[in-house]
Amino acid sequence: MLVALGLLLVSTAVNAAMERAEKSSIPAYGERVPVGGGALNVSRNGGEGQPIVLLSGLGTAAPGLDFAPLVRELGGFDVIVVEGFGYGYSDMEGPPRTNENISTELHEVLARLQVRQPYVLVGHSIAGFYMLDYANRYQAEVSAVVGIDATIPKPGPESVEEPQPGVNWERALAVTGIVRAVTFLAPGLVDPDGGAYTEDELNRMRLMANWNFGNPAVADEAARIANNAASLRGVTYPGDLPVLAFIADESSDSTAAKVSSAQNLLENVSRHEIVTVAGGHYLHHTESKPMAEKLRAFLGATVGIQDRSLSRTLPSNT
Repeated sequence: MLVALGLLLVSTAVNAAMERAEKSSIPAYGERVPVGGGALNVSRNGGEGQPIVLLSGLGTAAPGLDFAPLVRELGGFDVIVVEGFGYGYSDMEGPPRTNENISTELHEVLARLQVRQPYVLVGHSIAGFYMLDYANRYQAEVSAVVGIDATIPKPGPESVEEPQPGVNWERALAVTGIVRAVTFLAPGLVDPDGGAYTEDELNRMRLMANWNFGNPAVADEAARIANNAASLRGVTYPGDLPVLAFIADESSDSTAAKVSSAQNLLENVSRHEIVTVAGGHYLHHTESKPMAEKLRAFLGATVGIQDRSLSRTLPSNT
C-alpha cells in the first residue's frame, strides 16, 4: 500500500508539472469574455454572414476544436463557438449548472460580443436542453434552432431532488495522471472518429482532455441533468421558430425512439424538419459536409413547412 501511495503521489506531481508546461507552451485559442463572476472562452471564425452559435455536448473537453470540421464547412457564416464553464479554455468552476444560469451566461456573452441578432443556435447532445430554455427566454433574438442528436427532456410526473455533494472520482483520475496515461496508451479512446481533423487539432484535444476531465463545473452539470430535464417538462419551442433536428442513425432501435421524441417536441412548430443521418452520436465528427449543406438549405428556405415533420436520411460521408 505504501508503494502504491508513493507511485500515486509521484504520478500526481509529474502530471501537474506536465500540465503547467503544456499550458505555458501552447497558446490558447479564442477570446475569454467576462461573465457571471468568471470568464467564458469564445472561438469565432470571422465570417461576415449570418451568426451561428455552436454549443457542445456534455464533457466535450475542447468545443472550439471539436466543432472544427463543421466550422470549416460553414465558411462565410459568422460561426461562434461558446465554451461554457468547465469547457475548453473557460473557467473550470462556475455557478450551479442550471438551465437558467447557462442561458443567462450565454446571453451575456453574446451581448458583450455584440453578436448581430437574430442568430441561429446549433447544439449537440445535452445542449438540446439549453437551446430549448434559451429560445423561450430570448425568443426575439433567435432566428432558428438546429439540434445535432440533441437531448430531449422526457415527460413524467416524478419529482427530482437537488443533487448532493459527493466525491468527484473523475477529477481524481485526472489529477493523479491516470487519464493522461490512458490517453497516451490508447489515444483512440478520446480521438474523434473520421479523418476531418488535423494532427495538431488531435494532439491539442488529447491534452485538453487531460486538463479538463472531471472538472467541478462539468461534474455539477452532469449531476443536474435530471433536474434540468424536469424543469423543461411541458416546454416546447415557440410555434413560429424554425427548428431543424439532425438525428444520429446508429442502426439501432434507439433511432425510432429519438425520431418519435423529436416529433412530439416539435408538433406545434409550424416549420420544422427532422433529418436522420447515418453516423454516431457526434455527427459533426464525420458528417459535417452533408449537415452543413442541409443547414444552408434550411436557413435559405423561404417557404414554411406547415404542421408536419419531414423525415429523411442523408447519405453517410464516411
